[in-house]
Amino acid sequence: MRNQPTWRIPIGILALLAALTAYALAVMWASQWIGRLHVLVQTPVYLVLGVAWLLPLRRFLIWMETGRWG
Repeated sequence: MRNQPTWRIPIGILALLAALTAYALAVMWASQWIGRLHVLVQTPVYLVLGVAWLLPLRRFLIWMETGRWG
């Protein structure tokens, strides 16, 4: 348990919100091309894009809590 607050948590939350916003905007921008694909191709593309942002999240949350990247 920590005795003193750390700057990593508020900065990490702001960085996470900024990164997720940028990612959502990028997917929204790419949707103009994804939308032209057949629905059976769109589905796995959106599934992958919907889960891809979770990949770096674990290490980032560990950094926010401990200061280490893993």
